Amino acid sequence: MANKKLIDNLFLTLITDISQCKQPFLDTIKLALKGGVRTIQLREKGLATSELYSLACELRKITLAFQANLIVSDRVDIALAVGADGVHLGWQSLPFDAVRKLISSEKLIGISTHNRQEALQARNIGADYITFGPIYDTPSKTGILEPCGPEKILELKKEIKIPIIAIGGINEKNVEAVLNEWADGIAVISSIMNAHNPEEAARCLYKKIEAFKSKKFW
Repeated sequence: MANKKLIDNLFLTLITDISQCKQPFLDTIKLALKGGVRTIQLREKGLATSELYSLACELRKITLAFQANLIVSDRVDIALAVGADGVHLGWQSLPFDAVRKLISSEKLIGISTHNRQEALQARNIGADYITFGPIYDTPSKTGILEPCGPEKILELKKEIKIPIIAIGGINEKNVEAVLNEWADGIAVISSIMNAHNPEEAARCLYKKIEAFKSKKFW
């Protein structure tokens, strides 16, 4: 069973995209963690394996210093090599069972889902958590997936007990609507990576989540 602290740290997840950074990449990560991010998901599909490994090594050092999670998208080998806290899978990744054989049961395996059927399937095969979305319009999914809206989260919560991390177009202006539908956390890219001040952008989201926790007795 996955470590509870790793699960708890998913409440504010930053998914990386070097191309969106206004600041140097590693500085952006450090500032985001300083502002309250507790999980970094390394997702840089365009990098060669050696580059991805080097970057993962740096991120592992930084996340350990902040007592934060490091999750690696798809690349189980990279996750194992750097001692990451888990792997995040899409539907074109290695099968879940194969990944679970490779990594400890205390490590996280998350799965990207975009509708109820995918979410239930992820639950049934044993995912530790899912990301669900896009909740709102997002450039990365334009023309590919229609936004589902935050109300779909609460519908899923009635059927799925593993954490649901909302993703897709979430920012400081709409995060409260997402939290009001009982998302267990949020995952963001552009609202922090593309910010001129990543620390302040992260802190704003963190404060809104913390305020909701105290109000709703999470």
